[in-house]
Amino acid sequence: MDKEERLHGSTPSEHPQALRLWLRMLTCTQLIETRVRAGLGAKFDTTLPRFDLMAQLERVPDGLKMNELSRRMMVTGGNVTGITDQLAAEDLVERVAVPGDRRAFRVKLTDRGRTLFVAMAQQHEAWIVDAFAALSGKELESLHRLLGKVKEHSKNTSN
Repeated sequence: MDKEERLHGSTPSEHPQALRLWLRMLTCTQLIETRVRAGLGAKFDTTLPRFDLMAQLERVPDGLKMNELSRRMMVTGGNVTGITDQLAAEDLVERVAVPGDRRAFRVKLTDRGRTLFVAMAQQHEAWIVDAFAALSGKELESLHRLLGKVKEHSKNTSN
C-alpha cells in the first residue's frame, strides 16, 4: 500500500483509475507545495501566503483594495489585513489613500517589495520547473492539455 492509499483508504470502487489519478494529483500538489513553502521559509524567511499576496500586487502596479486582494486570494479580509500589516512593517508594501474615499486605500508593493518579489518569483519558478523535470516537453504539453479538459468539464458540471 503506497502513501496515497494509506492517506485516503483503499475502499473498492467502480472507478478505481479515476480515484487513483485524483489521489496522485493531490499527493503531487502537496509534495510540491511543501517544497515551495520550505524553500520560501529557508531562502527568503517568508511564507506562501505572503508570497501569494505580493504576487497579486505585482500584477497590478497601482495596487489593489483590501477586498480585491481578499477575493483574488480567496481568503478572509482578516487574513489579508494581517499579512498586509506584516509586509507594511517590513516596508515591502504600502497603503495608498484612494482619492474621493477617505475610508478606502490601495495596497501596493514598494520598490523594496518589488525587488524582493522578483527574486522570490525567479526562485519559485525554478522550484516548479524542477518539480516537473522528470517530464519531457511533449509530456508537459500533454499533461497541461489533459488537465485543461478536466478543468473545463469540472467548471461546466459544477454550475
